[in-house]
Amino acid sequence: MSRKKRKSDHLHYALKKGQKGLSGFEDITFVHNSLPESSLSEIKLNSRIGELSLSSPIFINAMTGGGGKKTYEVNKQLGFVASQTGLAIAVGSQMSAIKDQSERKTFEVVREQNPNGIVIGNLGMEATVDHAKMAIDMIGADALQIHLNVIQELTMPEGDRCFKGVFERINDIVTSVNVPVIVKEVGFGLSMEAVRLLSALNICAVDIGGYGGTNFAEIENERRARMLTFFNEWGIQTTSSIVEAKTITNSLTIIASGGIQTSLDIAKAISLGADAVGIAGFFLKLLVEKGTEGLIKEIQLLNEELKFMMTALGVKNIAELQNIPLVITGETHHWLTERGIDTTLYSRRKIKNG
Repeated sequence: MSRKKRKSDHLHYALKKGQKGLSGFEDITFVHNSLPESSLSEIKLNSRIGELSLSSPIFINAMTGGGGKKTYEVNKQLGFVASQTGLAIAVGSQMSAIKDQSERKTFEVVREQNPNGIVIGNLGMEATVDHAKMAIDMIGADALQIHLNVIQELTMPEGDRCFKGVFERINDIVTSVNVPVIVKEVGFGLSMEAVRLLSALNICAVDIGGYGGTNFAEIENERRARMLTFFNEWGIQTTSSIVEAKTITNSLTIIASGGIQTSLDIAKAISLGADAVGIAGFFLKLLVEKGTEGLIKEIQLLNEELKFMMTALGVKNIAELQNIPLVITGETHHWLTERGIDTTLYSRRKIKNG
């Protein structure tokens, strides 16, 4: 099967499968603040990914490209939405356009639609320094994602079967390009062990890409004669993965992604330790159902609702939201406890008053 057809299939199955809401956010409860001493007018949503300044912690995460006209139209619309909302946007894997120059336009259109915004490039863990430089030049990228997708590749009928040398290749890219590098998991979660290894590199951020969002094992299984069903429920839930990453590093930007759909999910992800929140599948669904105007309106509402919650919690900015008390229960609590993480470090944080 051609890479172009595979990219088109991924888009189709992502919409067909949807998201199951298994990211763990139901296990997180804020400690109510009856005396917040706050004002909605004072709330600031500014955040950062490394040295990149964001007007909102929300950004449009990697989705597609390289699948012909259909992916061109999706990226054109997403680029327009990013330009109208001021959100950063990441493109899907650009390897398809590096292998087939006719697919470049399916990625270049994002920069054309969003000439002054933050656009993030994307390549897989097989990428070389030359690939990285081509991907950055293709869209004038402000940063580059390197995605880790071992489970997807193993489930993919025509996927990779050897994953040696990944750490070294990422290190070569980091030391050779002139933009920040983000390492991203693709729906199966980053563990403490993985984040500890990655923190030795001069990357700017990790995107934990937790379990609970678009399930690429299920998508690839749709394309197999004999399904590897054991991979369909493989991975670390988004909530647990955020905490695992935060336990290891205070120097790297932590990006939360994986089944995030509501402003409450966003607030909880940040309060667990995320600096930014990437949304892909939910935005794609809205784009298909409601068009660019509907997606723009939803993004505006997400930002507005996030400010309402921050006002209720008595915090003025993202840094303060990361330090409010919350209680972790359920599967997330069980997982973190078994992994040796003390969840009372979250529940006993002090509410800021005034």
